[in-house]
Amino acid sequence: MFRTLDIILVVVMTAVAAVTYTIKHQAELKLEEVRRIETEIKLERDTIDLLRADWALLTQPSRLQALIDTYKTELQLEPTVSTQLVQPSELPMLKAELPVFDPADEDKDGKVSPKEAKAHEKKMEEAARLEAEKIITGSVKP
Repeated sequence: MFRTLDIILVVVMTAVAAVTYTIKHQAELKLEEVRRIETEIKLERDTIDLLRADWALLTQPSRLQALIDTYKTELQLEPTVSTQLVQPSELPMLKAELPVFDPADEDKDGKVSPKEAKAHEKKMEEAARLEAEKIITGSVKP
């Protein structure tokens, strides 16, 4: 007849076998997931390589020169003179950075009055607050 120890050992062996099977099954599922992800990575790399090749084709100087010659009259293209290039500091202010004009301003000398400066500062703070409140995700553009 079975002893108590034999019954306990049979139960423990059955439990260990069940746990071993469960771990093996989970490992196989993870291996499938790893293979699927590796396939996706390969597809993305192939897509990147294709896009780089396409970009290289589109930006070939000979192709661009042919397009320039074809559409020169329609687009009125002219070569850029080196004096046309400027530094960012030489660009005019953005419209949002312009001082607020107040018709009640008596000193029409072009200087920013304290009232204009305060109004401009308030406007910039409001714009910064609105910008901070935006929810930005990777897939949805605000």
